[in-house]
Amino acid sequence: MTHKTQADQAGNAPSRPLFYKVPQLLHSQVHSRWRLKDGDAAFAAEAPYVPILVSELAAASRNYPIVFAGDDAQPLAVLGLEKRNLFVKDGVWRDDSYVPAYVRRYPFAFVATSDPDGFALAIDAGSERVMDGGEEGVPLFENDKPSALTQSALDFCGAFQNDIATTRAFADALKAQDLLIDRRADATLPDGRKLGLDGFQVIDAEKLSKLPDEIVLEWHNNGYLAWAYFHLASLDRFQSLLRLQAAMPKSHPDVSQSEHSDGAQKRANPKTKKVAS
Repeated sequence: MTHKTQADQAGNAPSRPLFYKVPQLLHSQVHSRWRLKDGDAAFAAEAPYVPILVSELAAASRNYPIVFAGDDAQPLAVLGLEKRNLFVKDGVWRDDSYVPAYVRRYPFAFVATSDPDGFALAIDAGSERVMDGGEEGVPLFENDKPSALTQSALDFCGAFQNDIATTRAFADALKAQDLLIDRRADATLPDGRKLGLDGFQVIDAEKLSKLPDEIVLEWHNNGYLAWAYFHLASLDRFQSLLRLQAAMPKSHPDVSQSEHSDGAQKRANPKTKKVAS
């Protein structure tokens, strides 16, 4: 299964971004009666990965393997080896695990406007939490002005958008130093089924250790070095995924990482696939 992973393209791409069904720009006149109900994380239950930002690497690396995907080397938190999020059960995200900002901002998002540097707040009209009228939930507008809820979403999505630029700069720096290499993860279940996760990249630890001194100093000062090592440490979390998978029916896989050997071009997103059943 492949999803669009660029975190900043909600409502502005030919294919809808992960989770979003009908993103709409919010307008006080059009959506004056709209309200937002409380909800859970059921919308993310089948997402095997989500985009994350570099500001989240420290927290996310404690729970998830972090990999890079696509031409823009988008960082992703891997949540499962199948079309399943191992951290969501009955609509509830595991309370001992970090919830990525991409998940927390839903059903809101920023959408690029005609202004090259402009963005506007949008909401997924397809979300089950969105109501047109009634008394349930919290209003999005009050007296033609954004409610406290909408203002909070605007601030959150604004901070999210600002972090995207830093995330892209980090990814560009990794590519400029030729540090990213193709990897895949394979798992064999006790019943003989094989699962695979491919189409992603990781930092080459050996190349990282041989960076020129001036680059090391620069990356130490701007945070890139710490982010690189958070990523490398996170790869041990593949074993954590296996333990979670082992708690599911018919699962207790063995996983290994190896370089691509088919010479295929890098895929835009990681793919989870059932190799045999």
